[in-house]
Amino acid sequence: MATEDPFSLAGRRAVVTGGNRGIGAAIVLALARAGADVVSVHRSAEEPPVAAQVRALGRSYAVVRADLAQVDDLQAIAAQIITQHGPIDILVNNAGLIIRRPAAEVPLHEWRLLLDTDLTAAFVLCQAFGRPMLERQSGAIVNIASVLSFQGGINVPAYAAAKSGLAGLTRALANEWAGRGINVNAVAPGYIATDQTVPLIADPVRSEQISVRIPAGRWGRPEDVAGVVVFLCSPAAAWVHGHVLAVDGGWLSR
Repeated sequence: MATEDPFSLAGRRAVVTGGNRGIGAAIVLALARAGADVVSVHRSAEEPPVAAQVRALGRSYAVVRADLAQVDDLQAIAAQIITQHGPIDILVNNAGLIIRRPAAEVPLHEWRLLLDTDLTAAFVLCQAFGRPMLERQSGAIVNIASVLSFQGGINVPAYAAAKSGLAGLTRALANEWAGRGINVNAVAPGYIATDQTVPLIADPVRSEQISVRIPAGRWGRPEDVAGVVVFLCSPAAAWVHGHVLAVDGGWLSR
């Protein structure tokens, strides 16, 4: 007798923040390949190239424009998504902002911007989409953290603080929601080649320092993160709760 594919997301609806480029676009495509329909929340109203790829798979892709730094607007945006697209089974808090500046030079408004975008927005969306999940006793939430959830980094104090907070939030929500049918986990990417890491890649000294420390011998690709997110959203991860899974080419083990 045939058994259900434990990695299938067929019939699920997913919301991915920042699903228009980089890691977010790779996550969107991977979720669609696993069978999910996707709503991407990002600042640009234009459809990105991944939209056509998703639809070619027979899945739906919709864009909802939002500035995640405007955290007071996010409850209403989440309600609008549920009204227009139906119950949301999966939430991936992927969108994030990073600004590189020595700690002594970070202005307070920049600190607040990073914390709102990278941490507070995720909490608000976890609340907004989590409440209906709690009512249904079903759902999966994946927060995109960072290896800087474990480390301090260099010249990124606000980002490191936000991503450390996101790891803590993941564990806190899992403690409350694991017994109520919701899997809350996080993925902590290492050094991934995206538009956000262009300054590091372009810096010959820093790029070499990073590259020689990665045991896998290369920087990561967005696709390296996407498959792990699909796993954490799937029935295969039904008993995985509150875990921050590093996808870093072995960076943290060195």
